[in-house]
Amino acid sequence: MSFTLTQIRDNSGPADWYPNDHPPMPDIVAHGHKPNVTACSFCHYPNGKGRPVNTNLAGLPYAYILQTLADFKNGDRRSSDTRKANTNSMIGFAKSMSDDEIKAAAQYFSSMKWTPWIRVVETDTVPKTRIANGIFLRLEGEEKEPIGQRIIETPENVEAMEVLRDDRSGFIAYVPVGSINKGAGLVMAGGDGKTIRCTICHGADLLGLGPVPGLAGRSPSYLVRQLYDMQHGTRSGAWTSLMMPVVTKLTTDDMLAIAAYLASVSVAPAPATTAAN
Repeated sequence: MSFTLTQIRDNSGPADWYPNDHPPMPDIVAHGHKPNVTACSFCHYPNGKGRPVNTNLAGLPYAYILQTLADFKNGDRRSSDTRKANTNSMIGFAKSMSDDEIKAAAQYFSSMKWTPWIRVVETDTVPKTRIANGIFLRLEGEEKEPIGQRIIETPENVEAMEVLRDDRSGFIAYVPVGSINKGAGLVMAGGDGKTIRCTICHGADLLGLGPVPGLAGRSPSYLVRQLYDMQHGTRSGAWTSLMMPVVTKLTTDDMLAIAAYLASVSVAPAPATTAAN
């Protein structure tokens, strides 16, 4: 496929580079509805894999997506950082979408299997980056800096993501050395009583269970934000009460480690017809 930059940047009909990689998009996903709702595929991509600044929707349970949109609409889901523009946008979108549009979007994204998208790398140093639209973008050159206690989630190919919005180009998540092992102890064993095993609700393989979403291989940046928002009460919709014993005692370093481990957990490889990084 080929598109002009104007077409790529059209939030009411963004570029669909690989139409054979996904089912036919319902109109709300492909175009949104003017003037109040941006096309779902603009931020979350036609394949539902999205960017660290929003979320990965592909393969989430239908009931979970419905509930999430209801929580946005009802004021039960906000960001702890009121400057986070796309969360504020989602609140407006959810309030403007019809019930049929919400169901169509949920059916579409839940119908696709989640496949590898994020490569997790433990490291002491990371490439220097700049932040654009909430995403770390690597600078040209080989200069590095200490990672500290951070997750740096950046595109595998900056131009493919930033300019082309190429939804076959995934992400690298740089995490501190030792964080995956620490996170495994918290996720799989509860950290000696500090939290509750994630596998109880999210499944032994962490790929989800019933209406409970999968966590394996998902964006660590997104996962940390959700743990933090639940702990601070800005995400308080249905089922969130089940998460309170999980998050109450966690430090931000614990959240980082949990997210690093979850992002590193293997998911089924992508089918040959739908390449993903």
